[in-house]
Amino acid sequence: MANDKRRREDLNPLVKDLVLNAGAIDAGAVTTGTLEGGPPSTDLSYVLEGAQSAVVFALPLDQEKIERFLRKEDFSGHSQDNVRTNTLASGIALELARFLEMKGQKAVAVESNFVYRKDTPRGPYDEKPPISLRYLAVRAGLGHFGLSGNVLRAKEGAAVILGAVVTDAPLLPTDPLPPEENYCDDCRLCLSACASALMHPDEKTTVTMGGVAFSYSRRQSYNRCDYVCGGFTGLSKSGTWSTWSPARFPIPEKDEEFLGALRAAVKPYAYRAKPGVGFYHALLPGHKGQMTCGHCQLVCHPDRAVRARRFKTLLEAGVVIQLEDGSLKAVSPEEARKHLDTLDPERRALYERAT
Repeated sequence: MANDKRRREDLNPLVKDLVLNAGAIDAGAVTTGTLEGGPPSTDLSYVLEGAQSAVVFALPLDQEKIERFLRKEDFSGHSQDNVRTNTLASGIALELARFLEMKGQKAVAVESNFVYRKDTPRGPYDEKPPISLRYLAVRAGLGHFGLSGNVLRAKEGAAVILGAVVTDAPLLPTDPLPPEENYCDDCRLCLSACASALMHPDEKTTVTMGGVAFSYSRRQSYNRCDYVCGGFTGLSKSGTWSTWSPARFPIPEKDEEFLGALRAAVKPYAYRAKPGVGFYHALLPGHKGQMTCGHCQLVCHPDRAVRARRFKTLLEAGVVIQLEDGSLKAVSPEEARKHLDTLDPERRALYERAT
């Protein structure tokens, strides 16, 4: 028993040093015990039979590129940063997994995004991850849940990307952060910045892992996020601000209406130009997507004054149109209306329904 404990204590700093050396800013560990009682997406054995623990780590997004993205000044900067940070997270996970395998352990890298379970009722279209990195992160003490359900950190806010490795190595778990250190004060700007209303305004979800309870706003249908964050549409209900999507198809009120709205927007989405940096997603029409939203994550900042400023920036940055060369430009709602009215019916149908 003493030798086993020494081995566990020696391995923890080693795996943490590896991911920090590769670019992560923090790392922790969970075990099957500290995840006990959690949702199905905390079942480590789903990706590795005989799994005992997982290493979870965080990487930062560039705050200045987030500011320019929200001001509608620079679309590509944050887009590229987001894509590359996700790629780096997945790459670090693979490096750590292979390292542990060379040490005689079984290990599986968990990709940062865009990989889903295939054994659910609708298969990958249910978009259920093999393992929830958010749940692992809060249980391991990398951050707190905000009202949005995003993982918040005291310095970076919600602007982090997560990665993980599941292993049969007997790692020592790290403790969750004290609830009183959570900077989330229910300011609700994350909800206000979401044009799809993904987060329920009144109801919360509570999950319990290893005897510790965590809460955040209940997510409504993920078709909401697919429709808006996925770039199929982007104009707010007020019509005065938008995401970086140039489309303005109606955003429904009810969960059950979103699947039909998505299907109706698939063809225009596929035919719209997507120049520059994007990401590749097996479920998207044409497979290439772009980071047009993420507002609930990007608006959130530890400093409430910064949060308020970022939200105000979003509201005042205008709406996005797509020019003939495919580039995106933010203009006033009035200018956008004039631009769309000059398009021939076939091209205009890529952005809005005919009236």
